[in-house]
Amino acid sequence: MKYNFGQVVNRKGSNSVKWDNLKEVYGTEDILPMWIADMDFKAPDEVIEALQVKLDHGVFGYNVKSDSLYNSIINWVKNRYNWNIKKEWISFTPGVVTALNIAVKEFAKEGEKIVIQPPVYPPFFRVLENNNVEANLNPLIHRGDKFVMDYDSLEKSIDDKTKAIILCNPHNPVGRVWTKEELSKLGEICLKKNIIIISDEIHGDLTYKDYKTTPMASVSNEIAQNTITFMAPSKTFNIAGLATSIAIIPNEKIREVFERGVEKLEIGKITTFGSTALEAAYTNGGPWLEAVMEYIEDNADYAIEYINKNIPEIKVKKPEGTYLLWLDFKALNKTYEEIHNALVNVGKVALNDGSTYGDEGNGFFRINIACARSILEEGLERVNKAVQSLK
Repeated sequence: MKYNFGQVVNRKGSNSVKWDNLKEVYGTEDILPMWIADMDFKAPDEVIEALQVKLDHGVFGYNVKSDSLYNSIINWVKNRYNWNIKKEWISFTPGVVTALNIAVKEFAKEGEKIVIQPPVYPPFFRVLENNNVEANLNPLIHRGDKFVMDYDSLEKSIDDKTKAIILCNPHNPVGRVWTKEELSKLGEICLKKNIIIISDEIHGDLTYKDYKTTPMASVSNEIAQNTITFMAPSKTFNIAGLATSIAIIPNEKIREVFERGVEKLEIGKITTFGSTALEAAYTNGGPWLEAVMEYIEDNADYAIEYINKNIPEIKVKKPEGTYLLWLDFKALNKTYEEIHNALVNVGKVALNDGSTYGDEGNGFFRINIACARSILEEGLERVNKAVQSLK
């Protein structure tokens, strides 16, 4: 095999949040981290080699955003999503959460509202709090085997104070890859109610073999003119530490407002290593991505089979995208504190607490399966040990 995703890379002592911040978050270092959303795999060789060339050059002064950098983004989006974007639509920020903060600050005033759809990525709540903007909550509905959007409730809840919706596409943590029909229905409501769509598509590349992300702005020209799209190579190629993301905004007026927000903070520059890694990843990283997603999907299948066989008290459905599983512990009829303490102190495994994703996440925990199979096996055995202690 060209790619050895089964290799265990020792990340301890590398200033990794996931591996070196356990005592601060969980109160102990003697615990297996399967929480924060980065992979335990090395980045593609093509990215590492491009960074090595820059490192060997030895001069790391200010750099420009080259045509080849823009072309790598344009071509990636075209080849991956069949969406034709233009150079002038693209802006840069240090990260998607940073970009979300700017968008909220520029498009909603204090006391106004933005829609979010819990259970959802915790920083969505935080960016609203940072800017004194109210959350207009439009919880997902758990219907049958999957989560779906509640369009009726959404349309009724949008009032004059509601200025935008933050969409998670694909959705973290429930793993939905929204279909074109679902996105079209959402987009039509937003057009009708005159609210901007802020689409976080950072997990867009991470889909399983039967699914493919549809960028919100690719659904129609009208929806494109009402959408701000955030993408990044960070989750896709495990290069989040290089702090590089992009905004794609077809509407000139909306783009000018967003870029003014970026300029006010002077954060529109791109680092030498960030730009190098992005261009190398989007130009040459396709085969690695296909291989890593095949490995991750195999991990998902293994984890779900293990849980169904050995820990049937935990309910789990296979996601359509991301490298995260959303585990439902509610059948245990235990409090959050009891489950958390069992996971940390008995199983000695670190998962994300579902309550941080909104009230709808109570009773759930999120597990990261982007790791070597041996680590996943150990982690699941630890979860099993924790659950058995609660019986």
